[in-house]
Amino acid sequence: MATVLDGPDAVRAAVGTHLGFSDWLTIEQDRVNQFADATGDHQWIHVDPERAASGPFGAPIAHGYLTMSLSNFFLPQIVEVRGFDAGINYGVDKVRFPSPVKVGERIRAGAELVEVTDVPGGVQTRMVVTIEIDGGTKPACVIESLSRWLV
Repeated sequence: MATVLDGPDAVRAAVGTHLGFSDWLTIEQDRVNQFADATGDHQWIHVDPERAASGPFGAPIAHGYLTMSLSNFFLPQIVEVRGFDAGINYGVDKVRFPSPVKVGERIRAGAELVEVTDVPGGVQTRMVVTIEIDGGTKPACVIESLSRWLV
């Protein structure tokens, strides 16, 4: 169940709060192949399971940017922001990929609201989104995500 933040005051009050976790998602080869087709990145480490099996990770791995882009899939499961006319992605300040995601592994995201700044017409939030691998010791991806919430 998503954490609900209703309006600017509720968003401001949630600074420093861990907002929760998404459901687990299994990364399948088909998703990796579709991402490769969408981006033109067909490096063998991602799309050639036989060759990747003898590569450095012992299996094909998801593109780092695929892992990062799944934050848009996970965040609505974690937090629902209400009381604004629009919410937009404003960008990211930092992204790190500490550990690759092998095809067949499960990932999920957790999010912490770390900063709220007033901007013309609303507020800007900085959330640290950590995508973790089920059973892993290091996260797959850590994102400082910026969003604007406009009234």
